[in-house]
This record gives sequence, structure tokens and C-alpha cells, in this order.
Amino acid sequence: MTFKEKYGNTALIAGASEGMGAAYAYALAARGLDLLLIARRKEQLEATAQQIIEQYQVKVLTIICDLAEPNATQKIIQNIGETEIDFLVYNAALSYIGPYIATDISTHRNIASINMLTQLSLVHYFGGKMVERRKGGVVIMSSIAGFQGSGFLSTYAATKAFNRVLAEGLWYEWRQHGVDVIACCAGATATPNYINTKPRKASPLEPKPQLPEQVIEECLKRIGSTPSFISGTGNKFVCFLMQHIFTKKQAIKMMGDGMKKMYDIKE
Repeated sequence: MTFKEKYGNTALIAGASEGMGAAYAYALAARGLDLLLIARRKEQLEATAQQIIEQYQVKVLTIICDLAEPNATQKIIQNIGETEIDFLVYNAALSYIGPYIATDISTHRNIASINMLTQLSLVHYFGGKMVERRKGGVVIMSSIAGFQGSGFLSTYAATKAFNRVLAEGLWYEWRQHGVDVIACCAGATATPNYINTKPRKASPLEPKPQLPEQVIEECLKRIGSTPSFISGTGNKFVCFLMQHIFTKKQAIKMMGDGMKKMYDIKE
């Protein structure tokens, strides 16, 4: 059975203009799925869509939407109309590196809105339709940052823990209804966002960044076989150390000290 036969004809990708989201779009188009791509940056999103159309001859619809807005889900639903979404990838995420108090509360709220609240709404709506049809797949992007507290990345790390735990619960609930759910827990990945915030000093614990395509191919191969996974051998090793060798206190301190050093953070 092909990927398209198993999951259906159309995929929706939230956060699709570049990086991981764009790589998901290319990977799913290569598997024959039509696409609905959502992002805030119009020019980048439309350029990605046009390249995919030319390369794979699939249908691609773009929706320009700020996923931090309270009405984002309703706007997306209205734009999609009667189109059935068979495969959902929630890749959109916002992060900010710095002391918690020094970061404006509006930034923390936007991180929570994009990383959790809009995700909840989209997964609830489109996942519910998949459950009714007894067919579909959902990918929720998480991060290895969500396996323990991370100083100077506290809100983002907390949302990534939420993402993983939500996906794991839905994996159990929906598997009996023919819908596969997986949390992809990625580490450092060579996306434009990572490159733009590249640390000033290397950390001995941080593995070499993966390519987006490496993460995504592993995810699309593993969906249906596990509720969550950590991408890449290096990331698996780091998480093993953090969860099974170090105490929780040691792991949290190591993460915080590493962030402070890498980004030259002054408290």
C-alpha cells in the first residue's frame, strides 16, 4: 500500500513557507498528495508552492494566516471549504531565547498561541473529521527541548512537552479509528530559523544539526508504528543521557548552563 492509498489525497501543512514545513510539503508532494500550505509570509509561501507544482504536478493551495491570531483556525476552515484534509502536519512554532522576565509577556503569549492553542484547534477539527472517516494521519512537531526544563527557553520548551504528550494521547485514542498520530521530537535542524539564531559558542552536548529532509523522511516512515520518536542518532544519545544517566536536576542545570554559554546570556 502506498502512502497516498493509506492516508488519502490531501495534506495540510501549518507553518509551510520554509525550513521543516517546506520540506514536509516537498516530501508529501513526492508521495502524490495535493497540498494546502499555511504560513504568514506570502512571498515565501507562494514561491514554495509554485516550485512544488512545477516539480510534482500536484494541486497546491496557499492560505496566508498569522497562526497567533485567535481566529486563525476559523479563517483556515473558511478558506478550505469542503476540501477533505486527509493528512495534517502542524509544524508552526515560535521560540525566543532569553531570560523569562526580560521577555515581554506578549511574546510568551504568542509562543503559547502558535505552539499550542491554534494547534489544538486545528488538530481537534481536522482530526475529528479523520476519525469520522476512519482514515488519516497527524504529525505534531515537538522537540528534544521538551524532555526537561530549559532555562532561557522555558516557554518554548514547555510547549514542546505539551506537543509530545498531546500526540501520544491522541495516538492511543485514535488508532482504533484508523487515524495515525505521531510526535516528531527533533533536535537542532539546519533550517533558516536555526541558522539565523545560531549559537555564538558550540555546546559539546549538541549534535551536528540534521537536514530537514532527514528528520521528515524518518517521521513519514515511522508514523503508524510509534506514538513519538526522537530524530537522529545524536539526539537519541543526548536524550538518553538526560533521562537515564543524569538526575533531573543535573539535566536541567546542564541545559540552562549550555544555553547561557552558547548565546552569551547575561542575567
